[in-house]
Amino acid sequence: MTLTIHLAGEQEAALVSKSRAHGVSAEEYARRVLARDLETGPRPRRHISEIILENMSKVPPEIMDRMPKDGASEHDYYIYG
Repeated sequence: MTLTIHLAGEQEAALVSKSRAHGVSAEEYARRVLARDLETGPRPRRHISEIILENMSKVPPEIMDRMPKDGASEHDYYIYG
């Protein structure tokens, strides 16, 4: 099958940049990305709280210790002073 994809300028530039970083042509890079997506299928939807917990688990403990404990109830104070 032959597929033609029209990309915006910045999308084309990003594709070329990523393909060069992987040492392949833009066509080959796109083929690999598509093949990987088709093999794995769509990612299951997750609740935003799961995503936040996953991301926060990567924050080092010394930084977590310095974060405000009442951030949710006092977020306006921390944003606006």
